[in-house]
Amino acid sequence: MQNNMNSLAPVASLAVSDRSEFIWKCYAHVVGAILAFAAIETYLFQSGVAWAIAGPMMQSPMLVLMAFIALSWGASHLAHRLESKTSQYAAFGAFVVVWSIMFVPMLAIAMVKSAEAGSNIVESAASVTIFGCVALIATAMITRKDFSFLRGILVWGFFIALGLIGASFLFGWNLGTWFSVGMIGFAGAAVLYDTSNIMHHYPQDKYVAASMALFASIAMMFWYVLRLFISRD
Repeated sequence: MQNNMNSLAPVASLAVSDRSEFIWKCYAHVVGAILAFAAIETYLFQSGVAWAIAGPMMQSPMLVLMAFIALSWGASHLAHRLESKTSQYAAFGAFVVVWSIMFVPMLAIAMVKSAEAGSNIVESAASVTIFGCVALIATAMITRKDFSFLRGILVWGFFIALGLIGASFLFGWNLGTWFSVGMIGFAGAAVLYDTSNIMHHYPQDKYVAASMALFASIAMMFWYVLRLFISRD
């Protein structure tokens, strides 16, 4: 969620065909990252590795939550710093693997609760996330509005979220339903912001980095939708 994207002219100044190609490259990479994420999670759980990872991470849920927010912010921040295609792809791949590991305890809890309730929490949360993100991306594309004004809100929201998580860790506060709802709204604003940047501000050579930033926001939304479903189950 940064502003320094100046290696080439912004996408908005390109011809229509070039803009369309850039945008579709971005979304193709996001879909590819989602499929890679799903494949990694499938392997981790089918191999039993996920359950070995989940145990220690569940001992410090607030630290995991704080690390996840920092990871999402870090991916977005790094996306605008990388210049070469090789470094962009390497960072994107590394972040997808780390995200997959970070999601393990949340998915493990969801699977246990799904088995107890006879429902599929993960599938429901994924469906809501996909619907919400598609709606937000469509809104940005149809209106063609520049949502860069959201940057200040996202910066303050990031630090407020970290503060609340830190306070809950220190004082034993319970971050319940409303925190998840607020963070879903925060993630939705991030999806709008990132989609707007893809359409208006990224240079033509940064489609991989742009995809990484958008994937980070989508992953954040899925995390908190899943958290909300688990808490309400």
